[in-house]
Amino acid sequence: MRGEVRFAGFGGQGIISAGRITGRAAVLHDGKHAVLIQSYGPEARGGACSAEVVISDAPATYPRVTVPEVAVIMSQEAYEKYGRGIRPGGILLVDPDLVEYEERDDVRVVPVPATRIAERLGNRIVANVVMLGALAALWDKVTVEGMRKAVLESVPPHTVELNRRAFEEGIKYVEEVTRVPT
Repeated sequence: MRGEVRFAGFGGQGIISAGRITGRAAVLHDGKHAVLIQSYGPEARGGACSAEVVISDAPATYPRVTVPEVAVIMSQEAYEKYGRGIRPGGILLVDPDLVEYEERDDVRVVPVPATRIAERLGNRIVANVVMLGALAALWDKVTVEGMRKAVLESVPPHTVELNRRAFEEGIKYVEEVTRVPT
């Protein structure tokens, strides 16, 4: 089993943290191997950045993401650069308030208004954690419980409850929008 996910957005959105947390969930809580490669521009905030995570049952023989099965896109620039390079049958998570995207036939596009949800919770800084909840609910390479534990271990103690709510809101949102009407 090999899974590849790419997070992309701009500095200050927690893109690199999302990659680290995903790798932590896979390794420490789901008993898998993971490799993280991060990239960001010279700007501390506002510049383009990405984090790529390879998750595998065995040590990765090639640590780079080639064609991810999942992309989490949180800026228009990131969408332009990475939004089309997803494996057919994969998942594209986008924040529709920040990204103008196209519907596609070859991948499942799931708009998650992570920034809006985070603002409703009181702090837009947890938008990345909303996306991690959505990712865990949709992608079978990490477990929801493993991701939840990794999130809560990775955030400052005074923000644990806010991050817990953000993670749960991401799961809840995906469950509501992907529920098949009866």
